[in-house]
Amino acid sequence: MRIRRILAAGIATAALAGLGLTGVASAATAQGSPSVVSPSECRQGGGIPRIDLPGNPCMGGKYDGEAVD
Repeated sequence: MRIRRILAAGIATAALAGLGLTGVASAATAQGSPSVVSPSECRQGGGIPRIDLPGNPCMGGKYDGEAVD
């Protein structure tokens, strides 16, 4: 009887820990990279700020596709 309680508590703890880890992972991806970068950040990341194109994207590098402000 005691083993069942210990086993049930262990399973419940593992399930709650798993839910906590998925919450942390989704929070980390939601914060990800910035949606707007400066022209210097774009260049430092290896890209070229194309403010002549619609949406002012950073072309190439780390911030590829991000808007340049």
